[in-house]
Amino acid sequence: MKLANRVQALTPSSTLAITAKAKALKADGHDVIGLGAGEPDFNTPEYILDAASYAMKQGLTKYTPSGGIPDLKQAISEKFSKDQNLNYKDTQIVVTTGAKHALFTLFQVVLNPGDEVIVPTPYWVSYPEQVKLAEGKPVFAEAKEENGFKITPDQLEAAITPKTKAVIINSPSNPTGMMYSKEELQELGEICLKHDLLIVSDEIYEKLIYSEEKHVSIASLSDDLYKQTVVINGVSKSHSMTGWRIGYAAGDPEIIKAMTSMASHSTSNPTSIAQYAALAAYTTDEHEVNKMKEAFRERLEKLYEWLVEIPGIECVKPKGAFYLFPNVKKASEKNGFESVDAWVEALLEEEKVAVVPGSGFGSPDNIRLSYATSLDQLEEAAKRIKRFVENH
Repeated sequence: MKLANRVQALTPSSTLAITAKAKALKADGHDVIGLGAGEPDFNTPEYILDAASYAMKQGLTKYTPSGGIPDLKQAISEKFSKDQNLNYKDTQIVVTTGAKHALFTLFQVVLNPGDEVIVPTPYWVSYPEQVKLAEGKPVFAEAKEENGFKITPDQLEAAITPKTKAVIINSPSNPTGMMYSKEELQELGEICLKHDLLIVSDEIYEKLIYSEEKHVSIASLSDDLYKQTVVINGVSKSHSMTGWRIGYAAGDPEIIKAMTSMASHSTSNPTSIAQYAALAAYTTDEHEVNKMKEAFRERLEKLYEWLVEIPGIECVKPKGAFYLFPNVKKASEKNGFESVDAWVEALLEEEKVAVVPGSGFGSPDNIRLSYATSLDQLEEAAKRIKRFVENH
């Protein structure tokens, strides 16, 4: 049977490919250090586990409203008010089966065939694929390394055509960890307003910031930008709840209503138990979140220090998330490899260190390393990478 064209157009995930190979080597008894993880290595906090257990014992295991339970929507609304001074009513919030599902559903309800979405590179691997699945066209704007992996207003303006429907802003970013400042967001926002573009603001890493800068949501900068923006977020990264699959979108009531209707025909509703767990996450203080953040901060400082000492590796120091995105083009060329992808494959085979090639993120000269693992493992990984570079 011939598969649908939309599926045949998908690009295989480089993240999954390297992870599969690393797992195969581990299964054969090799000491593999995996730096490809896109999730915190901490368990979900105990108070959230307790809330899930309590919900189950109370029989809260049935269908819920498609857009999420009212109490969780209220908690999300209060979180927006406290953190970004944003005010969203229940009708402006939809709870989804993870932030990825929020993005997928959003593109399904706003894009028509041929509509263009501007995707800054480097990008999270699912952005262009989700746009394509909605029969849209991803248009890439290169966020240059020398500009801290951020697109400029001129680049955004140059990428806009009569078919442009939306632009994605991911700050803090996966894979680079970069952040846009309030002033930079304001400039980009003015261009979006000028051309009537929907702003898709992915803020899933907002709680994991290690500089003195504060997270700014572009929706908070003006009434017009508030109306023009759909904010995507969730508890996966902030509360180490990746497997619970709770995300959400907030924005224009008409878009949120359409997303809720579509969810009712796809997932019915987010898992009831996970929603009550997320409710506990948002109605308890952030002590555990801050402890996790401090551990990530220490790891970032150490791993960055170790990496930049390796010949041929250059790295823009990130401000958020839990990734480093070093440029290893010089190292790979000096080591005699035809591409960074080949260098990454050899690193795994010879030194048993799994990193993700930047080609999967639209940046073939870079690699992504996650520091969501112990300091001991990170130090050993850095030693192995250095040995690999020097041996070649």
